[in-house]
Amino acid sequence: MLSPLVMGTLVLFLLGAVAGLLLQTYASLANRLNSGFALLGSLAGVVAAIKALAQDAPIDGQLWLLGSVHLSSFYLDTLSALMLLVITLVGVAVSLYSFAYIREYQGKGDVAIGVLMNLFLFAMVGMVLADNALGFLLCYELVTLTTYWLVKTNPEAAKQSRLYLVMNHIGMALVLIAFWLLCRESGALEFAALREHHLAGTLASLVFLLSFCGFGLRAGFVPLHGWLPVAEPVAPSHISALMSGVMVKLGLFGILRVSIDFLGASQLWWGYMVLIFGACSAVLGVLFALAEHDLKRLLAYHTVENIGIILMGMGIGMIGIANQQPALVVLGLLGALYHLLNHAIFKSLLFMGTGSVMFRLHTRDMDKMGGLAKLMPWTALAFLIGAMAISALPPLNGFVSEWFIYQALLSMTRLGTSVVAPLAVVMLAVTGAMAVMCFVKVYGICFCGAPRSEKASQAREVPHAMVAGTLLLAAACLVLGLGAPWIAPFVSGYGQALVSAHVTGQMSVATGATLLPLDSSQAILSPPVIAITLFGLFLIPLLVVALFKGPKLGRRHAGTPWACGYAYEERMSLTSGGVTHTLRQLCAPLYRKQPLLDLATALHGVSASSSAAGWLLHGLVLAFFILMAVGV
Repeated sequence: MLSPLVMGTLVLFLLGAVAGLLLQTYASLANRLNSGFALLGSLAGVVAAIKALAQDAPIDGQLWLLGSVHLSSFYLDTLSALMLLVITLVGVAVSLYSFAYIREYQGKGDVAIGVLMNLFLFAMVGMVLADNALGFLLCYELVTLTTYWLVKTNPEAAKQSRLYLVMNHIGMALVLIAFWLLCRESGALEFAALREHHLAGTLASLVFLLSFCGFGLRAGFVPLHGWLPVAEPVAPSHISALMSGVMVKLGLFGILRVSIDFLGASQLWWGYMVLIFGACSAVLGVLFALAEHDLKRLLAYHTVENIGIILMGMGIGMIGIANQQPALVVLGLLGALYHLLNHAIFKSLLFMGTGSVMFRLHTRDMDKMGGLAKLMPWTALAFLIGAMAISALPPLNGFVSEWFIYQALLSMTRLGTSVVAPLAVVMLAVTGAMAVMCFVKVYGICFCGAPRSEKASQAREVPHAMVAGTLLLAAACLVLGLGAPWIAPFVSGYGQALVSAHVTGQMSVATGATLLPLDSSQAILSPPVIAITLFGLFLIPLLVVALFKGPKLGRRHAGTPWACGYAYEERMSLTSGGVTHTLRQLCAPLYRKQPLLDLATALHGVSASSSAAGWLLHGLVLAFFILMAVGV
């Protein structure tokens, strides 16, 4: 039987959308109801996901439309429970944040944004719970349409929304063909039949390639990332958080479902292909982010980077299945899924922090910010935690999940079967170093130093609801980092289940307060011990200063900054371009070839001229739905 909490989650999201539509003439009340129902639905989803992860038996059920028409089956295994947690945990913070942030759009489609946000959450939850091809694809299409309209609520984003629609409908067409081939061979729409009827040979590889490219357009890895830095920055910031933190993960979820759940990851080259695409996407994503001055575009490129890191873990897990290596399966997928959860948290936090800054300054240009840490202390603190987490600094959550991926790559290296693993280790290390560099730039330019514009000098802290939303996610970064030894076993359940189903042998990677390595040659990780050690090291200089402080040491004198003998001028302050100038000069040939790495460039003319292509694809998608429902 489907859990009442899961059903309540779906119903509450629908109620929020309906209430907003019925009361749209009372905008203030409609906005509160939109946010309130989204918050309640998300809370119910978090509880349901945690209960499902804590128990071994999956939860299933069915949804009936008008009492007789069977619309879809629902199935809550470890993977879908984790995705439900990702969606609803971010949904809690975003809903709380939207109570105040929606004022930014008062009279400019604020009610529509709230209604579409509830439908967006409903569609994403429905998709990850679906155990039937028809329900899965209908929810997938609803995600595309709601996101399109959410981006289009910005009157200046017509071109960007059309590009998003075209690219994602191309992806949808590829996914539909893949599912049609799967359902035709199995003779049913139910996922249980697809799991039992494993394809093999050329047909299986064709389905994998179609689904990898189709879902890849939603996930946004290189070279399928073109819509990400275009559409995400122009959406409302709390919607950008949902798009970057949650929606792109649906593409990764689809790749996992098809390649592993339905096809059994039977071909070794599939895993290597996913690993190589992931490594390239990670390096190129962070490299493109370094060149950006627009804060939201910079964060969008970091999504490309982190999707690549998650793909690396997925590729390792698939290689482990094909090679019958249980350690690689468990560690690779643990790293991938834990980073999927972590990225959803810290990237949503960073987008919401950016939204808070824009709420006061109304700009995305980093060179017009500065000095905000003193004026917006809570936002600055939350953003700092998010920046440290995305830079994989210990003991925060980003460090832990990348640690697992490093361990899996090092294990592949010791097997000596391929040169890909050592190269991937180097590329992941380079990615981490450049991510630190990028966020030193971001935090230093935006929050430190002196204000760089009049609006920056007049900024003040945002309303309490927005502060609460960002601090909630900042706390989650700490919990997922320090609590990793106790949380990781639940996340690793999916890999353990795959080992039991596809690989001989089984192993555990986490017990007690320590994350165990594969063998004694690798270091043992204990996030709580790391946190205590770092805190102790931080206290040492403070104690030294306190012991040897003279009578004049505590006095502070404000004066003109030293400028090497010259008179100090405002233009001498460091800019976002100045921080990365040398690196951009070194990588200039790669930046010049950036359009060649972007599939969206070829479609730009179509999307800029008319949305007809997108809606034509939408009509073909609906026709395909009917053919699948009737013909299978």
